[in-house]
Amino acid sequence: MAKPVRFCTDRLLPSDQMRFQSTVRRGGATRAIMPIGKLWMNGSTLRVRFIGGTAAQRAKAREQALWWTAFANLNFDFNDAPDAEIRIAFDPDDGAWSYIGTDNRNIPLNQPTMNLGFMDGGTAGHEFGHAIGLAHEHQNPAGGIEWNEPAVIKSLSGPPNNWNEATIRHNVLNKYRVNQIQGTAFDPESIMLYFFPGDWVKSGVGTHANEVLSAMDKAYVASAQAYPKSAPTVVDAVELKVNATRRTAASIGKPGEEDLYKFVVSTGGNHVIDTKGPTDVVMRLFGPNSQTDVIAEDDDSGEGSNARIAASLIPGLYYAQVRHYNRAGGKGDYTIRVRRN
Repeated sequence: MAKPVRFCTDRLLPSDQMRFQSTVRRGGATRAIMPIGKLWMNGSTLRVRFIGGTAAQRAKAREQALWWTAFANLNFDFNDAPDAEIRIAFDPDDGAWSYIGTDNRNIPLNQPTMNLGFMDGGTAGHEFGHAIGLAHEHQNPAGGIEWNEPAVIKSLSGPPNNWNEATIRHNVLNKYRVNQIQGTAFDPESIMLYFFPGDWVKSGVGTHANEVLSAMDKAYVASAQAYPKSAPTVVDAVELKVNATRRTAASIGKPGEEDLYKFVVSTGGNHVIDTKGPTDVVMRLFGPNSQTDVIAEDDDSGEGSNARIAASLIPGLYYAQVRHYNRAGGKGDYTIRVRRN
């Protein structure tokens, strides 16, 4: 009798806004995709706190976390800060899982954001992929998997998962919509793909074991769509004055490049941050007083293909990240302004 396939669920917060990505003992690989709005600010240092774990477990988690920072413009500080963005437990009865990217900021500080209940192969590397914003590759809308749905449903309806059909479709069969993710072609070599047996797939050929970052994983997290090392960080942020009489002029040379701005809100209330010009840009707002807490993200709410964010802001320091949208066409010039209504 074939051994049952262990799989895991997406845990949702009560707000239903956070998609939880979980891992089972697996052999699997694929190319990473990023749900829109889950990226940390480029150049961020993410603090990590261990909740238990042996010295060997902690060392392995550190080692595999650095697989990503070797290519992505991010850093991990394993300083056990009480308010660390990433908090890792080692509960052997809770599998292996992690929240995705900036969703980690919304988890109560007394709870873990990742669990490493087993650490065979590249499990910790897989989970840190989720922590920096990567999703499961089998839910890539460009994915190459054509499911044998009856076989998947039959397998996961029994032990050890015992799921109903709605849960199976949510966690395995359903894919992200194209407008929910950033990413390109399916990569069967990525560390972010599960192992799937051949009888789950119409072709009869399942996924194979892969426990290290693929070439495409490395290239993608270093690309303009993710965490390019050439992009500006917080120390380079250009200061904007709220309600300045003139708009700030800027230029981004290539699609995918970024500019970073900072501004101080001294009086709380409704604020608008917008761009104008012929350049197609995407904007994200971080704060208050945080380089890792994403408040809002916008693409085309402004004039034409410009970005516009309207939000009620409390006093504090904020960062606006402007990225030239990565597609053909469009010039690099634009202006930006922040004003209080």
